[in-house]
Amino acid sequence: MPLFGNNTQLTSMGEVEEEIQKLQQDHGAATSNLSAMDFWLVTDAGYRPLGFVLGNSVMSMGVSGGIATAFKGMQRGELKQLTQLMYAARELSLQRMKAEADALGADAVINVQIEIIHRSEEIMEVVATGTAVKKVGEPQNRPVTLQVK
Repeated sequence: MPLFGNNTQLTSMGEVEEEIQKLQQDHGAATSNLSAMDFWLVTDAGYRPLGFVLGNSVMSMGVSGGIATAFKGMQRGELKQLTQLMYAARELSLQRMKAEADALGADAVINVQIEIIHRSEEIMEVVATGTAVKKVGEPQNRPVTLQVK
């Protein structure tokens, strides 16, 4: 059975939810993309989730870039223009996500996920999401027992 912040053994998900609510009373609610177990592990490690953060960028290759890439795509090899565009879009999305986390006073962003969405032949969007966290204490260094079914 897992132990929580006050070394209490928790025997049900209801008890876990009660402990999470106690943690949030002083800090208000925070949005997150963490599972209940991830949330518990993060708080047990001395961090407090601050909120769900997002960064995105929408890029266009332009008509001439799309035509040039289409012709290049008929041959073997890397499509360098498209690779550079995707890299730039990813970096911009991550920077914007980090700026949201910085605005919340976060020390880190965890559980980062990146999604590439092709809106059309010439337009793509890159979305980066994660949970901003702040270090608020020291790790509890307690053993974690996971139940696997």
